[in-house]
Amino acid sequence: MGFGSYDESEQENQDFDTDLDDGDGVATSQAEHGGDVEFEIGASNDELLDRLKDIKDEGE
Repeated sequence: MGFGSYDESEQENQDFDTDLDDGDGVATSQAEHGGDVEFEIGASNDELLDRLKDIKDEGE
């Protein structure tokens, strides 16, 4: 069989391991986050809108 060939008999014989152990993964209670996130943009809305306009004009 060449690359990309399809054999229907292989499709029927696929076995998947669906046994999931309870010990695998992380409990959601272990991944809680109680912090805050803050961003400093450093530019006004007008500056950002002007920059967006410049970017759009460059694409034309």
